[in-house]
Amino acid sequence: MKQTTMKIYNYPSRSANARVASIVNRGLSFKKKDYIAVTRILEDVRKNRDKALVKYVNRYDSPDLDIKSIQVTRQEIDAAAKKVDRPFIRSLNRAISQIKAFHKQQLSKSWINTDRQGVFLGQIVNPVDAAGIYVPGGKGGNTPLVSSVLMGAIPAKIAGVQHISMATPPTKDGSVNPHLLVAAQKVGVDAIYKIGSAWAIAALAYGTETVKKTDVIVGPGNIYVTLAKKIVAGTVGIDMIAGPSEILVIADSTANPEFTASDLLSQAEHDPLASAMLVTSSGEMAKAVADAVEKQLKNLSRKEIAVESISRYGAIMVTSDIAAAIELSNRIAPEHLELHVKEPFEHIGQIRNAGAVFLGDYTPEPVGDYIAGPNHVLPTAGTARFASALSVDHFIKKTSLIHYSRDAFMDEAKDIIRLAEIEGLDAHANSIKIRLNKQT
Repeated sequence: MKQTTMKIYNYPSRSANARVASIVNRGLSFKKKDYIAVTRILEDVRKNRDKALVKYVNRYDSPDLDIKSIQVTRQEIDAAAKKVDRPFIRSLNRAISQIKAFHKQQLSKSWINTDRQGVFLGQIVNPVDAAGIYVPGGKGGNTPLVSSVLMGAIPAKIAGVQHISMATPPTKDGSVNPHLLVAAQKVGVDAIYKIGSAWAIAALAYGTETVKKTDVIVGPGNIYVTLAKKIVAGTVGIDMIAGPSEILVIADSTANPEFTASDLLSQAEHDPLASAMLVTSSGEMAKAVADAVEKQLKNLSRKEIAVESISRYGAIMVTSDIAAAIELSNRIAPEHLELHVKEPFEHIGQIRNAGAVFLGDYTPEPVGDYIAGPNHVLPTAGTARFASALSVDHFIKKTSLIHYSRDAFMDEAKDIIRLAEIEGLDAHANSIKIRLNKQT
């Protein structure tokens, strides 16, 4: 049998377990030199503010951009609207409508409860005041990540955030891709800044003379962006520490091998560190998909990236049945999980760990990337075991309300005192006792 780029393993076996371990454990690793470099950038921007921003923008992105041009103007947005075509606007409007509809279902409401006599309990739900959306610039601004604008800004807007800032690196001539500007304007972004990398995260986290300080920062980026978000987390809220993209497809003998191969490659082309894995109960399907991957690779513009990704972190696992395939998937906790099986809905209850689940032959992962409605910012590197997609919840905070009447307080006072004394917190107990003494 000819050798294909995508290797086939029988699972479980020693070689299969070793391959799974190498994929699961690749995670996110930051080198010490990266920590040092990013920390210096963050501190520089925190102390020197606009001056530091301009220095980094001039050094790495746009050599002639000055501080007066850091923020996108109304004139630039108006000019951008004239540079995009109608098919783009039509597609953009559809995506916005459907992403809004999904995220509106996530809205939490404030509530009160008066079940206990004399006790009023509740929760107030409020949005954060300001949010920052980071949008990578793509290859010199020529591949604008419009979907990142939508997935970051729409849930923030629905949450009720009053001020939404967007940061994206400028092109060499100091401009921003018009598709990004049009998308940002349509979803209600209030300020767009021509800044990228770790200095953009620093500006959004600490604020400068020009850039408004935010309370939450979301959005994807390179290792410097990711590391900067990790470091400022706690000063501000963040969505997650995202790693390279990944997909796991579960397939039975009824799957279409061409569909399956194309979906695996849709993630492999992202990054050499991306993971694409097929888990199937059919040995024949495993071979057919491996051959289809080989065939489709030849026509990809990002072939070299996809080949490296599949060679390093791709695999086809053949299991005894679909139940074993699902159990392996739960162990890996993939960012994207596709079910290419005869009755995909029958298996939903068995899935415990996945960022998003795509059901059936005509629901490939790119549907979720752009237009379906759910957020495409998803937990990676196994973090779907405990983390969730970016949502409206990332832009809100919940405040508890507590009120006791005198009688309710008297009824529970001795229990509070006893628990405080067990913990050795005399002042806690005394704040109760002093009130009890006033009643006698």
